[in-house]
Amino acid sequence: MSLNHRTAATTVARFANPKSLSEWLKPRLPSDSFASWGVKPGTKNVHNLWLELSEGETSLADSSPPVRTVQVVTVRILDDDRRVLIESHQELSDGTVRSRERPLSEKMKPFEDIESAVVRAVEEELGSVVNGSSAVRIVPGSYRKTVEERNSVSYPGLPARYELHSVEAFVDGLPDGEFCTVEDGEYKDCENSRVADEAVSVKKHFWRWVSDDSVKP
Repeated sequence: MSLNHRTAATTVARFANPKSLSEWLKPRLPSDSFASWGVKPGTKNVHNLWLELSEGETSLADSSPPVRTVQVVTVRILDDDRRVLIESHQELSDGTVRSRERPLSEKMKPFEDIESAVVRAVEEELGSVVNGSSAVRIVPGSYRKTVEERNSVSYPGLPARYELHSVEAFVDGLPDGEFCTVEDGEYKDCENSRVADEAVSVKKHFWRWVSDDSVKP
């Protein structure tokens, strides 16, 4: 497994607040797409993007439209029958539901190594049913890195480049059937609490087990 620390994300400019980011984005994005942020079910708003930038989780290229680059850790959680745990959907703070249909994934923090990101992702999204980092066992040799470029679902009109760091892991204490977990405060450690209050956050995660061959490698 690659344990190299990744470098901090760099942005084209510093944005003092979400308003300044919004003013920078407006002339660079299709107006109808930008207007749908935080309004269209399942999308996030400019407060979310500003928090990602301020915490170093995302970088923006100076282009029209800008390209958002994100480092993501993806954890293919396996059980003894080689089934894979899939997040089927999420319940958001605005009451909407967002479809996922993918293994556990989480944006990486600046300078965070893969193992630390995996443990943090499990604790944040599955922590209400498992007992801490001791429950996570990463499969040796399972690390893979891929790059995907596609339009962002969270931010319509904003192209995204995802650098995906994938591992397989076993996590002790998970239920055998479908289950739900409660997010342990997506922005609880955020220093910008006022902005975090305006952002769309995940409240609940819904999970199910599927056969290994039904999940994209």
